Amino acid sequence: MNGKVRLGEFLQTRRSQLQPEDLGIPGYGERRRVPGLRREELASLAGVSVSYYTRLEQGQSLNASPQVLDAIARALRLEEAERLHLHDLARSSATGSGRGRRPAPERVTEATGQLLEALVHVPAIVTGRRSDVLAWNRLGHALFAGHLDPAAPDRPAERPNMARLVFLDAHTRDLYADWPTKARAVVGNLRLVAGRHPDDTALHSLVGELSAKSADFASMWADHRVTACAVATYEMRHPLVGPLTVTQQTLSQGPDHDQHHGQGQNIVVATTKADSPARTTLALLAQVSPQHDPARPGIRTGSG
Repeated sequence: MNGKVRLGEFLQTRRSQLQPEDLGIPGYGERRRVPGLRREELASLAGVSVSYYTRLEQGQSLNASPQVLDAIARALRLEEAERLHLHDLARSSATGSGRGRRPAPERVTEATGQLLEALVHVPAIVTGRRSDVLAWNRLGHALFAGHLDPAAPDRPAERPNMARLVFLDAHTRDLYADWPTKARAVVGNLRLVAGRHPDDTALHSLVGELSAKSADFASMWADHRVTACAVATYEMRHPLVGPLTVTQQTLSQGPDHDQHHGQGQNIVVATTKADSPARTTLALLAQVSPQHDPARPGIRTGSG
């Protein structure tokens, strides 16, 4: 799918999700043929001509200025992450897609490996751009994927993928008491990455696979919601130690990281409140989870 189509689909979908009455647009009790705002209503709110907005939505206007995009973002009531995503899509639409290629396997940097190794008492995993698990420490494996081979991240072709696990793995689905919230966060993050990396063929393959295998994913992907979820609290139901509430924090890493477009690796950690039942439960998990590597019991890192 080229950038023009992605931009048009995003604008059309988000326009359809706005209700006229929520924006103070009189409806006079009329029956609308399609949900949401009409193009002329959105154009009026954004302060652009109907013909210009129509061309933009149809992929025929390729040089929308940042000011116009921001005006459309305000009219669509986009959040900050969604506004930046709109700019990414417009940039991709204007420049055109380059030749798609499958990037080389991602590696865990030495510094990131040292940090992961230091987090002995905190579940932590390192994920790549497409949510592949590049490494995890012992507690990270035990909490998020104790049913999988602990050495799997060491083999690039067999690395677990957190998006696949959330949508296609029964163990992971049961792990989250509020699975839909977790699932929407995963989809929203993939949307952000897809906007920043329109030529990533591996990412497009992942999205295609999940869309074909999971009706839930296909529905959420079509919703065009975008999420930059750095911190979220989840109630987890672990099969070995029972329920616990954790705060999952995503820490962006990598040389090409900046405040808007962290494109490198992420460290996902799960923390618990001091003196909470969850802290006790996590300590119990540390006791019952097996040691993976006698030489380096705290960490498994991908070597690909």
